[in-house]
Amino acid sequence: MSSGRAAGLPHVDAEKPAVLVLPGPVGRAEAARLCAGLRALLEGGGAGVVVCDVGGLGPPGLAAVELLARLQLTARRAGGRIRLRNPDPALCALLDLVGLRLQVEGQAEEGEPAPGVEEAVETGDPAV
Repeated sequence: MSSGRAAGLPHVDAEKPAVLVLPGPVGRAEAARLCAGLRALLEGGGAGVVVCDVGGLGPPGLAAVELLARLQLTARRAGGRIRLRNPDPALCALLDLVGLRLQVEGQAEEGEPAPGVEEAVETGDPAV
């Protein structure tokens, strides 16, 4: 039975974002294949966000930063974005150091309250 989707690409569910698993050390050829797969997910599946599982990337370094920067650029050009899953704290620190701001799964987006947090309203406050 054929599902009609390209081999190797995860199924996109409207309820859950697609997940792209990033394997340990990634060379340029593999990075190009991952970017093409990400582009296909965003353009063909209607996904606005793709979760990149970076738990298997291995020790953080500039190669990982370059890969994530390329994936983020690919996502932006396709009208979407990426979110990281399972990042090593050292990878987060390195991304912060180079100024690459990526959302990590479970963290609130910039300007958004954390999940499950509601703003309190005082009964005497005037409507704005």
